[in-house]
Amino acid sequence: MNSPDLLPPPPVVQPAPGQLRLRRMGIDTRNEHVVFLRSDSPVCHAEGFRALSRLKVTANGHTVIASLNTIVGNSLLEPHEVGVSEVVWEHLRARPGEEVHLMHLPPLESMHLVRAKMYGRRLLPEDYRAIMLDVAAERYSNVELAAFVTACVRDVTLEETISLTQAMIAAGRQLHWPAHVVADKHSIGGLPGNRTTPVVVAIVAAAGLLMPKTSSRAITSPAGTADTVEVLTSVNLTLRQMRRVVAQHGACLAWGGAMQLSPADDILIRVERALDIDSPAQMVASVLSKKVAAGATHVVIDVPVGPTAKVRSLEEAQEMVALFRQVGQAVGLKVEVMLTDGSQPVGRGIGPALEARDVLAVLQNSADAPPDLREKSLHLAATLLELTEHAATGTGAAEAAMLLSSGKAWQKFQDICQAQGGLHFPRPAALHWDMVASRPGLVLNIDNRRLATLAKLAGAPWKASAGIDLHVRLRQPVQAGQPLFTLYAESPGELTYARDYLHDSPEPIIAY
Repeated sequence: MNSPDLLPPPPVVQPAPGQLRLRRMGIDTRNEHVVFLRSDSPVCHAEGFRALSRLKVTANGHTVIASLNTIVGNSLLEPHEVGVSEVVWEHLRARPGEEVHLMHLPPLESMHLVRAKMYGRRLLPEDYRAIMLDVAAERYSNVELAAFVTACVRDVTLEETISLTQAMIAAGRQLHWPAHVVADKHSIGGLPGNRTTPVVVAIVAAAGLLMPKTSSRAITSPAGTADTVEVLTSVNLTLRQMRRVVAQHGACLAWGGAMQLSPADDILIRVERALDIDSPAQMVASVLSKKVAAGATHVVIDVPVGPTAKVRSLEEAQEMVALFRQVGQAVGLKVEVMLTDGSQPVGRGIGPALEARDVLAVLQNSADAPPDLREKSLHLAATLLELTEHAATGTGAAEAAMLLSSGKAWQKFQDICQAQGGLHFPRPAALHWDMVASRPGLVLNIDNRRLATLAKLAGAPWKASAGIDLHVRLRQPVQAGQPLFTLYAESPGELTYARDYLHDSPEPIIAY
């Protein structure tokens, strides 16, 4: 009898002519669907596939739309193999060697509408519906998505913004809750720190209101609310899990992208993040479509205004206030827009773990909690309590302060986190470096945008423990050798990269 070591190898099963087999390439293309074929693959010649062709890919009963990359040479794939990136592999849920089918994607009819918008034409409601349905179905390549995003940076009318918002809502699912009043809150971003949402949710839910909060990840900042809360608990809730948490505790803190509430917007955000742009029309449509989809009825919008914030002038801010209110009314929302101080970061931490630390300090009423984060959170919560008519005009501030100082908000936050998978306590990265004052002075300016860039270069938000701990505020005196901020990174290379950015900057991020 043969020993196991002497057994003949199993026969190699050759695919039938014309059959293609799946191969996992182990290539991270982020959220872009990519498949790979050899340039000399018979299927390329037979079907006329070329590099960057848009293809329908089907395996294991699942279908995705992907862009084709061709490989010159024969070292990575066999002629009968179709390689797929990690995100395609996850969507197909297939096994190595499984049969896969490729088809040309039909012409993208709505693309002519995007081209029309690029040339300044005003689009109709049905035009935006057609575009958003194709975007949500992932028929657009990243290049085509970028064309739409940039075409809508300017010259989008109020009517178009309403149409875009309604189209985003129609392209996804909409939640309904067993309450006439459903509270929500959103900040337009652009201000480092400013992580008020978890505190507001805890206060409002402790008051007995329904607040099923869905949040986004960072677009152009070092952390979004979902990135920060994910340090503390799970945010990737299914719709069933979200409903369970809300039924138990009146609120949740979930990532909206996991529930397909406004899938077209989630896809556009990927491109906006890469381009580092967030136009007023798209911002308003993005925010309000998500609120309607999540089932909200009353929403408070935080618009920070400052020289290095996303909104820089009072005139621009007032235009945005009007846009939010008019579009909100058109889609059935009661909206209150608050113009807040955007001259400097809110809180001390910039980056998911450091911002989460600040949130916990406020909720726990710690003596070292950032006072600006506490006061702003209370102000927003009070406004929401009064907007929903839970509190009479002028009484919301006292109720919000009582719920926070009494520990009721902290208990509610713990309950929500435990229901979502447990509460975890954050730690900053082990590697750190202090930026110190070279001379005595008075802090005159803090550049929000460049501070955010520095935190991102250090690794945030993708490295949750990376970021910046800010030690000074505007108009604060500093002494020579005093730390202005501490930079945290998970690797020496990222720490060096961020420090090089500081060294090469012509102007100081913190002027004193």
